[in-house]
Formats: sequence, C-alpha cells, structure tokens
Amino acid sequence: MAQPQFSCSAHVEPLPEQTDAAQGSFAFSYTITIVNSGDIAAQLVARHWQITDTQGTVQEVHGLAVVGHQPLLQPGESFRYSSWAQIGTPQGSMQGRFLCVTEAAEVFYAEVPEFLLAEAGTLH
Repeated sequence: MAQPQFSCSAHVEPLPEQTDAAQGSFAFSYTITIVNSGDIAAQLVARHWQITDTQGTVQEVHGLAVVGHQPLLQPGESFRYSSWAQIGTPQGSMQGRFLCVTEAAEVFYAEVPEFLLAEAGTLH
C-alpha cells in the first residue's frame, strides 16, 4: 500500500540587521527543506510552529500555507522556503509540523524535528 511521507530539515542563520540585543530582541532566519520521501503525491496545506526561548517563553504560530505556498509534491520532489523568527534571548529552539493531504484526501503530519536558534559562537 502506498504511504505518504514528507521528510523535513532546517538550516538557521542569525539576522543581525533585525536583532537588537539591548532591547532583548534576537532574530534568526531559517530555511526549511521538505522532501516527499513517500511513494504518493501530497500537498502541504498548513503549518504549526512552537518557538521557545531560553526563559521558557513560547510562541505558537499556526496558519495556512508556508510563505504563501501550498506545494503539491510528487514522490522525490522537494520544496524549500525561508522565513524568520524573533525571540527574547540569544538562544532558543523551534519545532513544528505541517498538515499535509494526499490526492486521495488522506491527512497526515510531517514533523519538523526541534532545531536551535542560536549564533554559532554562542554554543558551548
């Protein structure tokens, strides 16, 4: 039986032009790559992110599409997009999932494993 599956990975870069450490505002760009690693076509419909800083402050982000797109991915195809997040500490993390639907209207979730929001020089 055909199985839907999306694999997701993230790459993070600091955004110094959007960061104001004196005001407790730290910005990070993230690029998400989504690969249809299953064997049937499916569409990414919505997203849910949980963004946490080191003080335990959590931001929840829900919504349809990613950067205005709801890509339909055939097996082996990928979609990459970039966005950004702002937190109140120099380090934090993000994790989330995408709501996806197959052409047969089967719903599944593509999990995005937790990734760090941090400048490389701040990690110990």
